[in-house]
Amino acid sequence: MFKGILGKKIGMTQIFDETGLAIPVTLVEAGPCYVTQVRTPEKDGYSAVQLGFDEVKPKRLTGGEKGHLKKNNLAPLRFLREFRSKDPQVNEGDEVKVSLFAMGDMVDVIGTSKGRGFQGGVKRYHFAGGPKTHGQSDRHRAPGSRGSGTTPGRVYKGSRGPGHMGDDRVTVQNLKVVFVDEERNLLGVRGAIPGPRGGLVMIKEARKQ
Repeated sequence: MFKGILGKKIGMTQIFDETGLAIPVTLVEAGPCYVTQVRTPEKDGYSAVQLGFDEVKPKRLTGGEKGHLKKNNLAPLRFLREFRSKDPQVNEGDEVKVSLFAMGDMVDVIGTSKGRGFQGGVKRYHFAGGPKTHGQSDRHRAPGSRGSGTTPGRVYKGSRGPGHMGDDRVTVQNLKVVFVDEERNLLGVRGAIPGPRGGLVMIKEARKQ
């Protein structure tokens, strides 16, 4: 059965268990989402469920997006994302709520990490930098040589170095659901998840349980 939902990261807090231990928790405003499309192997070549989340003004969407949602009489939705599922057991137009998950469930959370702009090798890949002594004055945070002499006499493609950092799709696996509030559409997972506050996240059943 399909088990996935879209949500917005609210931020981190902590709760205390029955032994008094503090547990770090990330709160997510999960859903309500709507099934905007069900893909089948016969028609599309694979099986998946497309969910829509976050109602917006109609002028925020393109004509194609509006038409796609209008087929199932759905409101204008900002985000559309697909979840692979072998046996979805859902229909187009169905509402998906946070009650899909229960305390103790293990989930994978997918988000986009915070963008950090252009960063040097020390920050980006934890390079050691240059020597701090013997008169060295301007190489503290330089990456040093990355080539290999006359052969090949150049830096290999894909080598680690300065460049754009963050703003990547990141998956955090096997997080435990420790809090479910159906009235406020809130889901609490143990630990940290990628992205800034207000960032879109995909939550689905853990693959490696």
